[in-house]
Amino acid sequence: MNLRKSLLLIAIVLLVDQISKIYIKTNFILGESVTVFSWFKILFIENEGAAWGTKLSDILPISDSSGKLILTVFRLFAIVGIGYWLYDIIRKGASRTLIFAVSLIFAGAFGNIIDSLFYGLIFNDSSNQVATLFTSEPYGGLFYGKVVDMLYFPIIDTRWPEWVPLVGGQIFRFFEPVFNIADTAISTGVGILIVFNKKAFGTSEDQEVKS
Repeated sequence: MNLRKSLLLIAIVLLVDQISKIYIKTNFILGESVTVFSWFKILFIENEGAAWGTKLSDILPISDSSGKLILTVFRLFAIVGIGYWLYDIIRKGASRTLIFAVSLIFAGAFGNIIDSLFYGLIFNDSSNQVATLFTSEPYGGLFYGKVVDMLYFPIIDTRWPEWVPLVGGQIFRFFEPVFNIADTAISTGVGILIVFNKKAFGTSEDQEVKS
């Protein structure tokens, strides 16, 4: 997989990711949902933190704004590191599997960093209203944007039987996290590296010999 194909893949993921986020942001009120199937919903939420909405301020004795700034700066350094890794493996002729996986991870990370950097500047708040793109009343500033999530798969949505110790009668949902296209790209890329580890970290020449 060469640089041109890698860039094409990244561009496609970014385009789909950003179009879906902008559509949700400009057509849904925060918390609004649409049921596609019983096991799949479009649910608009905003993520101010890291994975699963975790905030640094929940872990460290810092303010929410400071935690958000630190997280965004960390994401910037991470995207630079992933970008260099991608460039390096392409230059060295790494396997197509590895380049494909890292391209997905880079595209996903880039998609979410766009939200974190710019969405606070170009959108107004989504609470109790549909947001406006390029508003004159932005909800935040540079580095303080919130990541838009919308894909929700409550494949199982039920309650534990009353007789189950500790959790009896409580709601049980699987799969509960809400995510986006960028998250999907990152998870897919990481999954490929884990499942196809030997194939990914072999060289293109090794794969040609085996075939």
